[in-house]
Amino acid sequence: MCEVRNLKVSRQVFSKIEMVTIVDYNLGNLGSIENMIKKLGVDVVISSDPMVIQSSDHIILPGVGAFDEGMTRLSNSGLIPVLNNVALIMRKPVLGICLGMQLMAHKSEEGKLSGLGWIDAEVVKFDLKETSFKTPHMGWNYMKAVRENSLFRTSNGDRFYFVHSYHVCCRDESDVLATSYHGIDFVSCFKRNNIVGIQAHPEKSHKFGLEFLNAFCNS
Repeated sequence: MCEVRNLKVSRQVFSKIEMVTIVDYNLGNLGSIENMIKKLGVDVVISSDPMVIQSSDHIILPGVGAFDEGMTRLSNSGLIPVLNNVALIMRKPVLGICLGMQLMAHKSEEGKLSGLGWIDAEVVKFDLKETSFKTPHMGWNYMKAVRENSLFRTSNGDRFYFVHSYHVCCRDESDVLATSYHGIDFVSCFKRNNIVGIQAHPEKSHKFGLEFLNAFCNS
């Protein structure tokens, strides 16, 4: 567990973009993410309206819960074609948070349904040999960038808050942006072109989460 110090972040360092939409498919910490984005001075809306999503500059796909439930709710909402369009055709910046990140993979050991398949990856359960590490992985942990990027403040590792029992395995190592250690090294952030996934919860990660969301909103 890591204590977070010096949480005050000057709002003057943040620049304003036009609109961020948080996708509402009735699953995730929507209000917490919205409040964090508002701290950046950025216009943000929670919406399930396809027209709103398609007209936004940046899209955030949140998620808390099980893989199949997430895909079922996305399917029932009718938003999968819209999300495919903004991510793969329009190539707008899209951020998946926690379960939202996992839904971007092809499949998960947690369920039977296919994922969005935006990233060549699958989701697996932690298989921990060291008894000092527990599942779920819950609490503060470091995220260390493995290649140059604009989303993390430093390559030495920023501290983020995690709650999860499954993690993403990328088949293409060039998609991996940051890793964390919880008994094993696992992918805690990936990025392929305009598509970003983060396993941690930036909306719960104070200064570090705020800086990450600001970098995404200005990407």
